[in-house]
Amino acid sequence: MTDHARAERRLLADLFTEIGPDAPTCCTGWDTRDLAAHLVVRERRPDAIAGNLIAPLAGHGEHVRKQTATRPYDEIIAELRTPPWWSMVSNPITDELANGIEFFIHHEDVRRAQPGWEPRDLTPEHQGSLWKAAKLTSRMVLRKHKPIRVESPGFGVFQVGDGEPSATLTGPPAELVLFLSGRQQHARVDITGDGSIRTADLSH
Repeated sequence: MTDHARAERRLLADLFTEIGPDAPTCCTGWDTRDLAAHLVVRERRPDAIAGNLIAPLAGHGEHVRKQTATRPYDEIIAELRTPPWWSMVSNPITDELANGIEFFIHHEDVRRAQPGWEPRDLTPEHQGSLWKAAKLTSRMVLRKHKPIRVESPGFGVFQVGDGEPSATLTGPPAELVLFLSGRQQHARVDITGDGSIRTADLSH
């Protein structure tokens, strides 16, 4: 059983503590305080997260997140470090599945908004896990842009859609996951063919 979710949670909490509540992130309009509050609300307030699925509740979710962000920063980070056992997304059964990619992406959202960042040297096992996530995510986010080919040297090749690809994305699994999550401008992915995919809307 992998523990990437726990490792990324710890590394992100450490980074939040190190750079403080007012540092930029790659999430438009959010600083580190905002992002930390989002993560705490995500696993502790299911009523607020319901807004992601039910449009009329979206305002409630954002209200709860903003309220959480006004609390002392140290308290927010302490809660982030110790998720509740009853959380739908962070209990021992669902943690890796629900949070392995979530915390990796948001860790990079903070890292890559700081000057002088470089990609981390992840283990082959971690990259392999991210490659599986890239294959799953691509089916959802590339369906409007297919056919597109995705390549990761040492991990594999797949294509979304039939026929001659309009573009080929090439990079390590970690970079492809970030690209496919809408962080195209912050991901080191090579594109051949139609380069407009770098600025396309890749929301699910």
